[in-house]
Amino acid sequence: MAANNRRMSGKKGAQVGSGGKRRRGLEGKGPTPPAEMRKGHAKQRAAQAKTRRTQTRTQGRRGGKSASELVVGRNPVYEALREGVPASTLYVQQFIDSDERVREALQLAADRGGINLMEAPRPELDRMTNGLNHQGLVLQVPPYEYAHPEDLLDAAADAGEDALIVALDGVTDPRNLGAVVRSVAAFGGHGVVVPERRAAGMTAGAWKTSAGTAARTPVARATNLTRALEQYQKAGAVVVGLAADGEVEIGELAALDGPVVIVVGSEGKGLSRLVGETCDFRARIPMPGGAESLNAGVAAGVVLYEAARRRS
Repeated sequence: MAANNRRMSGKKGAQVGSGGKRRRGLEGKGPTPPAEMRKGHAKQRAAQAKTRRTQTRTQGRRGGKSASELVVGRNPVYEALREGVPASTLYVQQFIDSDERVREALQLAADRGGINLMEAPRPELDRMTNGLNHQGLVLQVPPYEYAHPEDLLDAAADAGEDALIVALDGVTDPRNLGAVVRSVAAFGGHGVVVPERRAAGMTAGAWKTSAGTAARTPVARATNLTRALEQYQKAGAVVVGLAADGEVEIGELAALDGPVVIVVGSEGKGLSRLVGETCDFRARIPMPGGAESLNAGVAAGVVLYEAARRRS
């Protein structure tokens, strides 16, 4: 009776009964999920690892992106805008003392369109540029979308032409990269390949030196340059490395008539050992004037001219 009184009373508190727990317990949990969906199961870990590998291969095929970059200072910003360097945002300091360069930079940004104009206080620009002398103007250059080395062969095939590609080995000056891009565009080449590490990338400086040709000449980034050159060889291209002590002169090299990859090393060290051993030929540029070497941009231009002359 006492128990019944407790159930019937209006007092708040715990009530006698299971609350449906026994009934839900008898209902079961449904069918057992596949092993790939069970947390902690070996098959689930294997499936996740496979997904990560697939994503890595897909990213590698695209070639990847560089990091965004800031161009700092009134003259550098103006020159970058004038030379057509891609830009996403132009930051202008609040209450800036406007001069001719500032007005011209703002006008160029407005004329090009697609560039956000943002006003920011000086402390914010100081923070963005790590205290550099920005003079009230900061231009943000978006990440560069690199091609994959195979894309350059595809471009040649689509055009119905023999591949003409330049690969850079150990070239770390972005201005040299920009100059090579400009020469490749001028002589009908299909692109430039650079290593992913310890090499110049498509920075604002490279864009500027290319004089706008980087917009139509792809730059590919290879995780391993030697392997990329071997893949080109398997596809039927001849790999020619430029070296001061090369066995054959450029003018005597018949390989320039067909699909070819021209490899240019750094001005100081030349080709690295592995890359040099991978080349089918090591060719030299005759220099009657007695100069020891040419920088990468000039050397590539000389050989590209010779290849274009034979193909015309």
